[in-house]
Amino acid sequence: MEILKTEHLRFVYSPGTPFEKTAIDDISITVSEGEFIGIIGHTGSGKSTLVQHLNGLLKPTGGKVFVMGQDIHRKGGSLRDVRFKVGLVFQYPEHQLFDETVYKDIAFGPTNMGLGESEIKERVRYAAKFTGLSEDLLEKSPFDLSGGQKRRAAIAGVIAMMPKILILDEPTAGLDPGGRDEILEQINQYRKQTGTTVLLVSHSMEDIAEHADRVLVLNKGRLMFFDTTERVFRHSRELEQIGLQVPDVTKTFLLLRDMGMPVDTGVYTVEDAADQLKKIFAGVKGC
Repeated sequence: MEILKTEHLRFVYSPGTPFEKTAIDDISITVSEGEFIGIIGHTGSGKSTLVQHLNGLLKPTGGKVFVMGQDIHRKGGSLRDVRFKVGLVFQYPEHQLFDETVYKDIAFGPTNMGLGESEIKERVRYAAKFTGLSEDLLEKSPFDLSGGQKRRAAIAGVIAMMPKILILDEPTAGLDPGGRDEILEQINQYRKQTGTTVLLVSHSMEDIAEHADRVLVLNKGRLMFFDTTERVFRHSRELEQIGLQVPDVTKTFLLLRDMGMPVDTGVYTVEDAADQLKKIFAGVKGC
């Protein structure tokens, strides 16, 4: 079922001034309930601008955004309600922390939703546990946490609202590989358990390849590709031409094809690579 749609979305910064810049132009996409969408593009391609339109933080210069079939900027609509349905975790989400304790920070969203105290408490503890924050951290100041713990607390604050759509803009930036993998796995498990739709902006092609059902590629503010992960990574040469680093395993298979081996260059995970090599070598052995 369709849960999110944009129609000819366009946004211009500083219109009518010498600093006028078109950040995104003619973006039309449809996302189904429960999908995991990866969003990639070179620096300045419009990724953050795009996702900030999806919960109404930015109002489009042109075009429309629909959440659950409703134009979010329709007359009489409530952007406040939209933001409860579409949770956005910014790049460096620890900058979203502000309250006296971790508990109050996570509780901020559910409190503003008008929920009762018992449900708020339940949601806070659920979100904290899910993101790997222990009970003893809830009464600490969020500013006393480690970098990884701050990141989890900020994500927990959005998850506590139980949004229908969870958008994450580079949520693992600056984390070590172990911390990055742990957070992404938790997000994916949350999606599987709840059916939440996830949109992930990332510079890591490996992260996108491992988790995304479909990949949206932006180039200079315009939609370049929006297709299954496998089909998008078949365009490895084009992706590299716009400054994106495809997964190392995909690069390896491109080199193998250039050397004359009959390999599928749509490979983007180690598991896929191993399966394909097994088939190739089994064929050689059979000869």
